[in-house]
Amino acid sequence: MSNKIWVYVDHFKGEALPASWEAIGAGKTLAEKLGGGVTALVFGSGVEDLAKTAFEYGADEVLLADDPALSDYRPETYTSTLSKLASESNPDVILLPTTTRGREIAGMAAVDLESGVLVDVIALDVEGDQVVATRPIYAGKLLQKTLCAAKPQIVTLRGRAFPKPERQEGRTGTLTKVAAAGEPLVTVEGYQESEGGVSLTDASIIVSGGRGTSNNPALTPPDGMDEKEAEIWKAQQGFKMLGELASVLGAAVGASRAAVDAGYIPYAHQVGQTGKVVSPDLYIACGISGAIQHLAGMRTSKVIVAINKDPEAPIFKVARYGVVGDMHQIVPALTEAFKKKLGK
Repeated sequence: MSNKIWVYVDHFKGEALPASWEAIGAGKTLAEKLGGGVTALVFGSGVEDLAKTAFEYGADEVLLADDPALSDYRPETYTSTLSKLASESNPDVILLPTTTRGREIAGMAAVDLESGVLVDVIALDVEGDQVVATRPIYAGKLLQKTLCAAKPQIVTLRGRAFPKPERQEGRTGTLTKVAAAGEPLVTVEGYQESEGGVSLTDASIIVSGGRGTSNNPALTPPDGMDEKEAEIWKAQQGFKMLGELASVLGAAVGASRAAVDAGYIPYAHQVGQTGKVVSPDLYIACGISGAIQHLAGMRTSKVIVAINKDPEAPIFKVARYGVVGDMHQIVPALTEAFKKKLGK
């Protein structure tokens, strides 16, 4: 356990999040500058195959805590295990994906280890023996370079901000089995999947809708609906239209906070400062004005396409391509064009 760079592998029931492998790739880049290799942390029950996969993505060592007490994620046991190992081995840097679990463990471990956390980082560099992290601030309007003076330097990395390394089948390293620590304070009774579809945080393409999804004068709501019900019904038809485009592109469906607050679509789809922060290769914003809160969640997308009737909409200031027009006419045309282009 001599490596300076540790990477926490976030997973659910043995299925790793792609951001975990991106974090290993980022760790390898840091290790080249700081010396040494990368140690991956794999916690869970029945997850030895996950440890093997971590080697194939570039880890030189894996600390494997495989214990029935870790079969379900609970922050107290996972954090206690990480903190105990870090106290014994004194790594310089601990990288985690910026996921719900990753943020939770990072914050709790920082308290245990009397260190700090650099959150939602999109770039890393090294000065001396310290990591310099770049992260968006002021709703993504500025980029800040910052560092953590205490050690270990705990850093959470934004998903899709770092390249995923090539998997090298059969690559191996040093597997060290370690004991779980801490006592679980809660019991997990079970899990229920809320919905299917492509995950927003992992998606390379996202099609998002805003308040404009409800503004389709060509639709006639069913009889008996009041004004609010009719508005929601129209918006739901609009999101079905966006879902068709997303299906053709293999994309996820996102939404602005305004659309979620209005009851058009569940919160799980919300992109923004109080929703999910995403960095897809392509972000198609339909009927979204571009409020600061929304821009904070998608500004780092590689290519942004905006469709809006208002030529003065703020979304056009961050878009590479802008289409001024009615999304209810443009999106179906795009869907048909992509079907022909992709042979679907």
